[in-house]
Amino acid sequence: MPSISVLMPCYNASGTLDEAMQSLARQTFTDFEIVAVDDGSTDGTSQLLEAWAAREIRLRLLTRPHEGIVGALNAGLKACRAPFVARMDSDDRSHPERLALQLAYLQANPQVGVVSCRVKGFPSDQVRQGFQAYIEWLNSLLNDEDIRGEMFVESPLAHPSVVFRKDVVLAAGGYQERGWPEDYDLWLRLYLEGICFAKLPETLLEWREHPERLTRTDSRYSLENFLRAKANYLGRGPLAGRDAVIVWGAGMMGRRLSKHLARQGAPLAAFVDIDPKKIGRTRRGLPIISAQDLLAWWRRYDNPVVLAAVGARGARQLIRQQLVGYGLREGQDWWSAA
Repeated sequence: MPSISVLMPCYNASGTLDEAMQSLARQTFTDFEIVAVDDGSTDGTSQLLEAWAAREIRLRLLTRPHEGIVGALNAGLKACRAPFVARMDSDDRSHPERLALQLAYLQANPQVGVVSCRVKGFPSDQVRQGFQAYIEWLNSLLNDEDIRGEMFVESPLAHPSVVFRKDVVLAAGGYQERGWPEDYDLWLRLYLEGICFAKLPETLLEWREHPERLTRTDSRYSLENFLRAKANYLGRGPLAGRDAVIVWGAGMMGRRLSKHLARQGAPLAAFVDIDPKKIGRTRRGLPIISAQDLLAWWRRYDNPVVLAAVGARGARQLIRQQLVGYGLREGQDWWSAA
């Protein structure tokens, strides 16, 4: 049995598959298998995979009718024979030391269920500003505390960068179709179950940017569906048992998140904003208060929570400073949600 199974779903990847496979063939750690799932490709992907299988004995090819990423991932996961599973996409490139370093980390840290690494976007001339900003945020979250602390901001792990314990993911129900991103859904479920995350400081994956990426073409990755995912798991986790939810942010992000929280039955109590034009007005029938009035509102309730939901760049850190200054504890009294 191999030490690691590399799980790689493939769909119409003929233009990038060779690069991905070559990066796996160059791994310094060699005791692994590649489980490639051809999800009903209609270009030359099938032929390329068959050609690779003829010369790469570690490649196991699964061919199936096109069903989509969740079905392909679960079929591949079921076929993986190793106790550790490395995700890899058919358009990315792994550093030669990736498998060696991530496996060694998991073996040395049995309390960790998922380990990621820093990533780099490529080709450099196609990496958009928003994608680069997201990568820089991802790469700043290196330990379990930081990853869990910003779990509700965005997906804190690049899916094709992770290696996880197969039994941990199977126990959580594998990949699930919920109408929002399947990887973020998995991290959120593992978060609620108390699974420990980690991220290596080395840059071990080159993450391809291109217009056909699922994050750009699949509606499950829309902002609205990310907010649905957040609201669902906030309700099952940090908001469970609370008697008041105070949303810091009466702008677009706070308004849209609060819509989904209300649908979850969250006990919304008030909005906080720093814009004097908004303070004193209402949002969803609830008062918009100033930051200075937050503690007075906080003390009205037995078990309140604050959600910081301002999308402007740099706002999260400013809100963090103010809430910490009030003596509120991140991850207990308040969470970042944008």
